[in-house]
Amino acid sequence: MGKYHFIAIGGIGMSGLAKYLLEDGHTVSGSDIIETKYVNKLRELGATINIGHSAQNVPENSTVIVSSAIRRDNPEVIRGKELGLKIFHRSDLLKEISEQAKNDGKIFIGFSGTHGKTTTSGLCSYVLDKAGLKPSFVDGGIVPELDTNAQHKSGNYFVAELDESDGTIIKYSPDILVINNLEEDHLDFYKNGLPDLLKTFDIAIKKAKKVIVNNDNNGIKNLEGDFVTFGLNKADYTAKDINFTKDFTVFNVYYKEQKLSEIKTKLSGIHNVYNTLAVIAALNETGIHINEIKDYFYGFTGMGRRFQKICEHNGVEVYDDYAHHPTEIKATLNAAALKFGKENIVAVFQPHRYTRLQSLWNEFKTAFDEAGRVIVTDVFSASEEPIEGINSEIFSGELNGSEYYSGSICDVARKLCPTLHAGNVVIGLGAGTITTLGKELEKQL
Repeated sequence: MGKYHFIAIGGIGMSGLAKYLLEDGHTVSGSDIIETKYVNKLRELGATINIGHSAQNVPENSTVIVSSAIRRDNPEVIRGKELGLKIFHRSDLLKEISEQAKNDGKIFIGFSGTHGKTTTSGLCSYVLDKAGLKPSFVDGGIVPELDTNAQHKSGNYFVAELDESDGTIIKYSPDILVINNLEEDHLDFYKNGLPDLLKTFDIAIKKAKKVIVNNDNNGIKNLEGDFVTFGLNKADYTAKDINFTKDFTVFNVYYKEQKLSEIKTKLSGIHNVYNTLAVIAALNETGIHINEIKDYFYGFTGMGRRFQKICEHNGVEVYDDYAHHPTEIKATLNAAALKFGKENIVAVFQPHRYTRLQSLWNEFKTAFDEAGRVIVTDVFSASEEPIEGINSEIFSGELNGSEYYSGSICDVARKLCPTLHAGNVVIGLGAGTITTLGKELEKQL
């Protein structure tokens, strides 16, 4: 068994990998700058975790795990190099884990794409678990009904979210690679936009045994290969007779024009029909017939930070959503409008990175049509330097009818609370500190 040391072990991605290793019998240590619930859960499983980064934290004879956010001058990185230790990016560790899973006879299903990979990997993990198939998985978020983002079990399936944001998706060799959609994003890495992203996926699809793609997505149509397809129109797997209600979505699934089954899910919005169809296609391609699993889709309520209800008080409901790209925002708000009515939606948007706001400025301006009210907060920089002329106040001025609230998310909640009334549905949108809006509003309400 190995010995692994994680720098910033408390993050959602790093903690999942650490938990997986602990359950597989490895020795795990780590560090982070604050105590979190993930840190505490890992300690309960046997991890040794220090708060604060220090060279003394690094055990000898360990493999040091870092993410893209860890700087080279981190004292634990420096110490690892002094000791001659392997220093793995977290994607290298996931590659190692996935290869071991395949060696153990597990079918490796990887979910990828610009949007939806956390939901699809989580839904797939959930359905397999509830069906009693004991899957192993490493997802990019918490599956609420399982209360975890990762697990190591004895079944024949390994499920993982494969991140394309930094190009590391080319490291993996899944048995089944699902590509939900592809469009321009992560322009800090993909300098030439979509063409660079497509080059990365051209490499990734050659390393997979079978590739399943969304046949309705324009970005994917630029890829070449022998694909299994899903979609709402012409595809191998299609969804028809879709009916949205306030409480659930129901539709029929067809495979090559033959009806397989009716599916009922609590997930809202057309994007979640695609997400559900992607999982059905992946599992059916492994030999699991839909009738064995169809009843388990309804129990899944979505991933943490994906339209996650935080609180309700005096008729005001507050939700948190990770959407930080125009397409994701549109999908979330469309689903919310179907459920609650456009006039009741209060969207609170925290732009994530100056580079993303700059490159997708016009797309963001059309992303809020399904909200009755829009509030724009200051940009969450994610350590980027400001860009002249690119800020939330200017953006809000161009977004007709929106309001600009400056200051911390606590300040935003304090200003927003007195303006809310029964029936309002507040949705915090973004990948930064906006996730604290729900708790701050709960205090104010």
